[in-house]
Amino acid sequence: MPDASPDLAPSPQPSIFRNASGIRPGWRVALFFLIILGEYLVLFAVLLVTHAHTGFNAGMLTPLGLGITEGTLLLTTVVAALIMGGIEHRRFADYGLPLQQALRSHFWIGALVGFLSISACLLVIFALHGFHVTGIATSGRALLSATLAWSLTFLIVGLAEEFAFRGYLQFTFTTSMGFWPAAFLTSAIFGLAHAGNPGESKFGLVSVVCFGLLFCLFLRRTGNLWWAVGFHAGWDWGQTFFYGVRDSGAPAYHNFLNSTFSGPVWLTGGSVGPEASVFTPLALAIVAILFSRRYRESR
Repeated sequence: MPDASPDLAPSPQPSIFRNASGIRPGWRVALFFLIILGEYLVLFAVLLVTHAHTGFNAGMLTPLGLGITEGTLLLTTVVAALIMGGIEHRRFADYGLPLQQALRSHFWIGALVGFLSISACLLVIFALHGFHVTGIATSGRALLSATLAWSLTFLIVGLAEEFAFRGYLQFTFTTSMGFWPAAFLTSAIFGLAHAGNPGESKFGLVSVVCFGLLFCLFLRRTGNLWWAVGFHAGWDWGQTFFYGVRDSGAPAYHNFLNSTFSGPVWLTGGSVGPEASVFTPLALAIVAILFSRRYRESR
């Protein structure tokens, strides 16, 4: 008696574009970047047609300018990831930002640890006579509005940069080479992306790569990016707004405290700010050790 079951469709043969799992990771990343490029071209065309001004000043960090820049990065990468998720038949949460975990305990713990980490780093520089608080820069109603503006801005910064470098890219590279090789690759890309910042230095870029690896550790042990988003936001908020020190060479606007540095570059970070101080990688290493002792299992 002949078999009445329908013939199964043959599996696609592996090729330069596909493997047994679907589109090869390299092509998926390339398509991801092409989608983002297309989005930026559309936005650029809109700006040209409308003669809109972004409010961005490369010489100074402002909530509006930084918020627009990082918000655009967040928007374009999220849209590109949603498109790629449709192509790959994956959920958006698979790329590290599950919405049901948004702004819950992992975020707030990360934010607190991030703020305490930059505070500890500056405290050590202060103890070695390299950092001084000279007064209050903003007070009254202006302080309230500045606090709210900078808090929202650095939430956007944390979301944008963590998802752009450790969301879709980290997930996709991991499917090809494993988590930690992918982490070193995305952290190197993270460092290169900061190389164009005004006033950045080689040692500052080393610190940026160290930040990237630490954020990957947070992702590995918690299973999502919310701890990293919180730490990123808390560190930047403390550095730029609360203490009013330079971030990658750019001075802050409407910061809470006025601060000055004096001493050798290895101590203070020079024109870059404390991120280029020798104590920043040390602070990040201590955070990594303590975090690893608290979160022992990889997720």
